[in-house]
Amino acid sequence: MPVRSSHVLMSADALGGVWPYTLDLAEGLGRDGFRVTVALMGPAPAPEIIAAAEVGTGARFCITDLPLDWTADSAGSVTEAAAALARLAREAGADLVHLHSPALAVAAFDVPVVAVCHSCVTTWWAACGSGPLPDDLAWRGALVARGCRAADALLAPTSAFAEATRAAYGLTQPPRVVRNGRRSSCRAAVGEPAPHAFTAGRLWDGGKNAALLDRVAARTRWTIRAAGPVEGPNGERLAAGHLRLLGRLDDAGIARELARRPVFVSLARYEPFGLAVLEAADAGCALVLSDIPTFRELWDGAALFVPPEEEAAASAIASLADDPGRRAALGAAARSRAADHSLAAMVEGVSGVFRGLLAGRPARHLREAAA
Repeated sequence: MPVRSSHVLMSADALGGVWPYTLDLAEGLGRDGFRVTVALMGPAPAPEIIAAAEVGTGARFCITDLPLDWTADSAGSVTEAAAALARLAREAGADLVHLHSPALAVAAFDVPVVAVCHSCVTTWWAACGSGPLPDDLAWRGALVARGCRAADALLAPTSAFAEATRAAYGLTQPPRVVRNGRRSSCRAAVGEPAPHAFTAGRLWDGGKNAALLDRVAARTRWTIRAAGPVEGPNGERLAAGHLRLLGRLDDAGIARELARRPVFVSLARYEPFGLAVLEAADAGCALVLSDIPTFRELWDGAALFVPPEEEAAASAIASLADDPGRRAALGAAARSRAADHSLAAMVEGVSGVFRGLLAGRPARHLREAAA
């Protein structure tokens, strides 16, 4: 079978950045000649959203009702879910499996397995927690470590996160870096930028640091609008008294917010890539970002960086409010940098890994001895 007509089974979830990544990659792989089936795990979107995804990507979506590794109640639940994906791959006649979490690579797959390190509990805890990894996270991290060694290829969206993953799990080499990309909006800036700030993401996730941004909002004369859920799947909740909460917005809603070119702010303590930042940059928004390695790698010279302090972040937003010229320059720099992270580049990077595995050439990550 020619490589470019091969069938790829992709696992995915719809709770965060994996969802737009999956939609973009599935569509791009389809245009590149691959046939794609998406195995959707965890809570499923509404039927009309699934139907639109199938039309937009050309992929087939299969709702599995399987638990996600980061919300499952036991290691056994995750290994059973992985085994179910392996059975689904066999039944579907997949030639290659693309997993959205290395923890799912622990099953006995009959075909090459590519696992993407989007994020993980061990690196999240290193950035957001203190002390030893809690028991409820430790078994999840152990599964990720096993899966990293079982997968034929590991991918990560930034060099900083690839190195963090290598260090966290004692890998002999870091995952291969294929940066995330999104389709450019190609919108021309019209009128003056909106006089407010904006953020988007899983606001309940402590790694996004929205609680700090809420305190910053109390110190600024500008409104800070925030899109995204404030309640997580395991009972996590953001109590915000100063942010203007917009709720969960769809792609069109986010696009409308960004088209107004507010100052986009992310004070994340943990962010392996940051698709919301890329979308804001592509829209020409000036960026105010926390000074963490991934953001520095991607946006150095095209953003205003701040330490995770209320006063520093509030001062940065105020400085842009008082200096329209600097705001315009940062917005232009961000949009120029966003062009480096195209959907075409991401698809080519991933499909290149696929082609190497399907053609029988050695993968960058051959199966290491499982821990």
